[in-house]
Amino acid sequence: MYSGLLIILLPLIAGYLIPLKNRPLLHIVNQLLSWMVYVILFIMGISLAFLDNLSANLLLIFKYASVCFLCIFVMNYTALWLLERRRPWKSEHKQEKLPSRIHMALESLKLCGVVIGGFALGLTQWHWLTFASQASEIALLFLLALVGIQLRNSSMTLRQIILNRRGMMVGMVVAVSALAGGAIAALLLGLPLKTGLALASGYGWYSLSGIVLTDSFGPVIGSAAFFNDLARELCAIMLIPTLVRTSRSTALGLCGATSMDFTLPVLQRSGGLDMVPPAVVHGFVLSLIAPVLMAFFSA
Repeated sequence: MYSGLLIILLPLIAGYLIPLKNRPLLHIVNQLLSWMVYVILFIMGISLAFLDNLSANLLLIFKYASVCFLCIFVMNYTALWLLERRRPWKSEHKQEKLPSRIHMALESLKLCGVVIGGFALGLTQWHWLTFASQASEIALLFLLALVGIQLRNSSMTLRQIILNRRGMMVGMVVAVSALAGGAIAALLLGLPLKTGLALASGYGWYSLSGIVLTDSFGPVIGSAAFFNDLARELCAIMLIPTLVRTSRSTALGLCGATSMDFTLPVLQRSGGLDMVPPAVVHGFVLSLIAPVLMAFFSA
């Protein structure tokens, strides 16, 4: 039962055990990680094209992704709103000029284009494309090792994480409330509980959740996970500037794991420099537990 869990965790742990101090090498690791995301999402698109009853399955993907997104978003929003009520996070910062939210949304949507490109190639049904699932497994192991290296060398120490109470607090609230949303979604969709929990464990990390869950549950659930987490990031980009005025915890929490990278500039310009340390800690914590929880619920 736990062989799948070990297969996912071992390369992650192996990567985490590799210390890298050389900046050029770290840059290469980051570049490789970006390229591997595109490669694996392309393969995911190919696998999607080989599904039986394709049109029915596409509707199923949309249904799963929509219900999961709504359940998780509502549970996250409610829990973060309650946190803000009990422990207000105040600031006098005035918003700076924001980067184009449309441009940032288009950057995220490029990944959808990669999946669609793979899907279009898969429709040709060329014989050699049937090896896509094996290629995906090998690429996934390599990607997880790179993720482990990146987490180890992110310059975040355990002391820095524990001492930033706001980032830790928001991260824990998001982690638990998202799982509650995933459980509700599983109930509404008639899915096994562990599938709903696995779908909720991506925390917005669409480039990993789609890959891991495709490998474990097949292309329907994997694609639903990808679009669910992508919708989270797009929604966060649009809502941060408004939410940060009334509920800074909510503005941070809705970003999920992306608060330490993609949505960080929007958080900083909307909420000020004091948003940056909690955002990095929050994103780091969710990035650390996301692959572990996905692997556990996929076992």
